This record gives sequence, C-alpha cells and structure tokens, in this order.
Amino acid sequence: MKGLLVAGTASEAGKSAVTAGICRWLARRGVKVAPFKAQNMSLNSVVTRDGAEIGRAQAAQAAAAGIEPEAALNPVLLKPGSRGTSQVMVLGRPVAEADALSYPALKPRLAETVLACLAGLANRFDAVICEGAGSPAEINLREHDIANMGLARAAGLPVIVVADIDRGGALAALYGTLALLSREDQALVAGFVVNKFRGDVRLLEPGLDRLRELTGRPVLGVLPWTPGLWLDAEDSLSLGAGPGEESQGRAGEILRVAVIRLPRISNFTDTDPLAAEPGVAVRFVTSPAEVADADLVILPGSRATVADLAWLRERGLADALTERAARGGPVLGICGGYQMLAAEIRDDVESGAGLVPGLGLLPATVTFGAAKVLRLRSAAVDWETTGGEPVTGYEIHHGVVTAAGGSPFPGGCSAGEVLGTTWHGIFESDGFRRALLRRVAAAAGRSFEPGHITFARIRERKLDTLADLVGAHLDTGALLDLIDRGAPAGLPFIPPGAP
Repeated sequence: MKGLLVAGTASEAGKSAVTAGICRWLARRGVKVAPFKAQNMSLNSVVTRDGAEIGRAQAAQAAAAGIEPEAALNPVLLKPGSRGTSQVMVLGRPVAEADALSYPALKPRLAETVLACLAGLANRFDAVICEGAGSPAEINLREHDIANMGLARAAGLPVIVVADIDRGGALAALYGTLALLSREDQALVAGFVVNKFRGDVRLLEPGLDRLRELTGRPVLGVLPWTPGLWLDAEDSLSLGAGPGEESQGRAGEILRVAVIRLPRISNFTDTDPLAAEPGVAVRFVTSPAEVADADLVILPGSRATVADLAWLRERGLADALTERAARGGPVLGICGGYQMLAAEIRDDVESGAGLVPGLGLLPATVTFGAAKVLRLRSAAVDWETTGGEPVTGYEIHHGVVTAAGGSPFPGGCSAGEVLGTTWHGIFESDGFRRALLRRVAAAAGRSFEPGHITFARIRERKLDTLADLVGAHLDTGALLDLIDRGAPAGLPFIPPGAP
C-alpha cells in the first residue's frame, strides 16, 4: 500500500495537524487521499452520516482530504469515564468497558478490525496518511500496540516522527524515541519533523545536522510557530487552544462566555464557533466567581454526568448556577450539561447511582439507557430571530432527556434564560449562533452585534494554512518518495534499542 505513519514524541506534538496538512497538500495535487487513526483516546467526537462515532480530529482530517468522514478512518475510539474505565467504540459503536489492565485482552480482535479497515482504505484511495497515538516509544505497551509501530510493521508503512520544540527538549526526544525502538521498528523510521519553531531557523540548523549525523535520518522540515492555528482537539490538553484570535481587535463591547471546565469534559470543541466570533471571549472556568462574572455560562458535555454534577456541588458551582438563573443570567447546557440542569436523573447505567437530584433549572427528567444514541440532527427552527434557518447538530448520549414543560429550544427546552440541548455542534449553524449571541447581549444589557463570519470557511482556511506550511517548510519530494516507495533500506540501528 502507499502511505505514511505520522508519529510523535508525545501527545500534542502536532501529529493531528501535520497529518491534516499532508492530506490537504496531497488533495490539492489531485491525489485521492484518506486519513487514518487506528486507535484514538478522546472525549471529543462526531457522528458520521451512517451513525458512527469517530474522533473529531479524524473528521477534520477527512475535511482536509475532501472526503466524507466514516467509521473506517478511526476504527477504535476509547472514551474515558469516571471509574477508571473507558468505553471501547469499534467502528463507531460501543462494544465494551475496559480498564488499562483488561484492555490488552481485546487487542487481537481489534487488530484484525484495524488492519481490515486500513486495507479497505488502501484499495479505495491512492494514499493513506496514518496518525499514531501518543508516542511509539511507550515500549511498555509495544507488545499489544495497534496504533504506532505495531501498525507500521503490520502494514509496511514508513514512519516520520514529529516533535514540538516549543515545549523544549525536541532534539533529545527525537533521538530518544528512535533509540528506544527495536531494530525492526527503527528500520521503518525514515525521518523527523520539528514543529512550532520560533525564531530564525539558522540557529537550529547545527542541532539538526548533529541529529542527522547521530541517527542517519534526515529532518524533513521545520514548521514555524503559527499563531491562531488550531484543529479540532482530541482531549483537554488542548483546552484554550481554539480559534480565539478571531476575537481580537474588535471595537465595542466584548461578550464574555464562561465554559465550566468539568473534570470529564467532552466535546468542548462545541464552543469553537463562539470563540471565532469577533468580540466574543471564551474562557474555561472552575470557580463560582467566574460564573457570576460572565454574560453566558455554558455547562458542556460530560462522559460522567452524575460524577461531574457532584463535582459542581462540591465546588460551589451548582449554587452559583442556581443564583445566576434566579437573576435571569443566561445558562446553556449541552448534552451532559443539559442533563445536569434537569430536575432528576436516573442512572443505572453510566454511574450506577440510581435516582439523583439534578439542578432543577429545567422542567425535565433524565433516564440513562444501555443503548447509545448516535445520530445527526437537522431542523428548520424558528427560534428568536433565526427566521426558520436550518440548525444542525448531532447526538451522542446514553441519557435520554424528557421535557415536561418549558419553551421549545433546538434539541431540548428552555425556561427563561436557562437553555438546554442534546445537540452537539449546534453553534456551527451561523444564523442560530448569531441569534443566541444577540439574546445573550440583550440579557446582559450590552450593545453587541455579532459579526458575519461563516465558521465552515474559517475551518477551511485553517486547513489550507496547514497545507501551505507543509508545502513551504517540509521536503515534499522526500515525503512523496516515502509514500510511494516506503522507508529506504539500510537505515542504521541506534543502540540500545528495545529487545
């Protein structure tokens, strides 16, 4: 097969962005390309057209490649919960709950699925650009690995390793990653990429030359630090890294949005379109004072509704939300956050806590079921000033909310300025987002008028920027050669190596 595995020295090294950039760069050249991530651990996910759940980063990479997201792009998705276990999603459907010790027993069956998906993509596309998970140097996990060198070995994929130099120690991390791998794994590692470099690259060149001498592998390029460059994040390590730069330089009043940073927060990328709006400042908060100070408070999704509700009460945030609602301050709950706003929650599935009182700010009840709801939603909603514009989103939940009153709201209900929806991604509907911001501004007494941005275009510009960086700063000739021909023979072994 023709392809490449983009590995990293650590999580957040830039694997997702580099993979997306290569996909968009290849697509521009007329190459029919698909992204692939064998195994992803993430609480930020999307639903495909056929009702499968995959990581948001893989959906963004699909957009970069110009293809429709599908389950085969991310065959295994792990969603961490509150009791030391993760929900194991295979081809977009839940199949098990597993902890770190029991998960390896599932790997042989998962490996078959992963390799079948990769082979299927290779048959349908000219090239497949794979993203690794974490670091290939996690040698304690190598025996059962299906996402990094285990995948590369099984499929014969050449590997490039990305390091984030902005965090420091990038050259040591690149050398050490290679030196910890076995001789057979090292034979597939064909080059390095340095990411997020600030300054004059000439200052870095002596180090790159020495790395090349020590490893016998080239540095395929140095990607510069680029402000405002973001991609749909995988986990909370990326909180605050969204499109906030769009809000800078706005004349007039700023609308302040506080998103409660729940311990098991999920799909916090729902707020990216708000952060992209000129004049909207989005921040993630954990204190009652920050809740009181905001113009809009968002209670986001959660992988552990009952446990995170208990955390709200322990931190005084539940009381702050109740006081805020009483004085007419806007509060919006999304999915798990919507469930917390209900009068009561019966959960015999996710937490096993049974009947639990909710915050009681919406006239609704919640019942958790064993079946997971995964579906796209779309409606023409005549809410406030949307004028019947289409509002779209998607549902990912076990808890089913039943409203027993209140006013209609897309995907849920409302009571005064307390709003709730089961729909993720709702702010990507530009007309609805502007209508909500006008309503929030009116409640806050602010003279604020939303801009006229189109969020889909912003995302496309970011993907184009990634491709521009790949074209300008990476050795694309060498990349194409790796994709077409694989890792070159005779790459030197760097001791000590893993057994």
